[in-house]
Amino acid sequence: MNYQNLIDQAHGMQQDLVKIRRELHQTPEFGLELPKTLEIILREAGDLGEVTLGKDISAAAILIRGANPGPTVLLRADMDALAVNEDTGLDFASTNGYMHACGHDLHMAIGIGAARLVHANRDKLNGNVLMFFQPGEEGHDGAGHMLAQQMHMVSGEKPVAAYGLHVFSIVPSGLFTTKKDTMMASAGDMLVSITGRGGHGSMPWTAKDPITGMIEILSTLQSFIAKNFDALDPIIVNVGWIKAGDDHTTNIIPETVSFGATVRSFSKKGYEDTREKLPAFIKAMAEAMGLKAEVEFTPATKVLINHHDAVDRIEAVTKQMFGAERYRTMSQPIPGGEDYASIVEEIPGAFIFLGAAQPHLRPEQLESNHSNKAQFDEAVLADGAALLAALAFDTLG
Repeated sequence: MNYQNLIDQAHGMQQDLVKIRRELHQTPEFGLELPKTLEIILREAGDLGEVTLGKDISAAAILIRGANPGPTVLLRADMDALAVNEDTGLDFASTNGYMHACGHDLHMAIGIGAARLVHANRDKLNGNVLMFFQPGEEGHDGAGHMLAQQMHMVSGEKPVAAYGLHVFSIVPSGLFTTKKDTMMASAGDMLVSITGRGGHGSMPWTAKDPITGMIEILSTLQSFIAKNFDALDPIIVNVGWIKAGDDHTTNIIPETVSFGATVRSFSKKGYEDTREKLPAFIKAMAEAMGLKAEVEFTPATKVLINHHDAVDRIEAVTKQMFGAERYRTMSQPIPGGEDYASIVEEIPGAFIFLGAAQPHLRPEQLESNHSNKAQFDEAVLADGAALLAALAFDTLG
């Protein structure tokens, strides 16, 4: 495959990809049901291959068959937005209470571009490319739903490789980066409820105050983590909310209080340890004060572990296409979570970060992904599409 031709073709559709991205940006949807988003995807790419839709979710798997027989490569693009009120001032800003603050609108445009490139060059394709347009990445396990529905098997066999791409609004525009082994953390929530005995604030000795118990638990939590978890296999526990009492009264001791925390781990052992050690600690602390604690963990993303061969291929193809200065090996994992981890656990592959910082902004002006002020450089769309398509061609030989 001539990579320069692929790049030229991609840049020839750049303006159309920008138009698609902006339309998607203006109509963001949340979770697993994204009817308007899916309608745009099918309008722009539905005629490129055989379409399989999700049974109860807004998902599409589009199979593009090559002229020559061979295996299948999966390329993934996530589609959902965040429950964020946009404040970017862009002409095409969202106004419906949701926002593509994580760049999934760019991912979809890049995925559509990659699909068009593969389809236009399918006479050189030794196998099939399966475009995975996935809902529910932001905490709804959309990847798991698509895998459970066997949408990765529509070619009749499991793909031999999978590639996904994610833009970042604070990374220099056009820079591709990834790493072998662990790239991203497992991420989930821990929800804790502590029950005591309510009473009058003037006589706290007649009650069992759960607020004091929660304060003791929270003040000791980080010390417990430091002394009971491997510092070389770290976990992150950060409390994001607490609920206690009634903000209209001060003389009532409530019966129940609660708090929620995000929990991040970088290995299977770290994940398992959090589920064993944290509840035991919290329940023991509560019991020592005459209280009862209940600990619940929500479903978490898996640790994203890239396969060595896939990362080697990404590095070689990126440098060949764009030059060595456009590729960088990540020095360490990041604590963000990503449900693409479920795909790469099932199918050998890797995840790629693509810098999309607005070049006209100074570093201190850049807003990170998930900020309601986050902006992304649309100039990366063509190169992102070209790289995904090239990885599919290179994998299939």
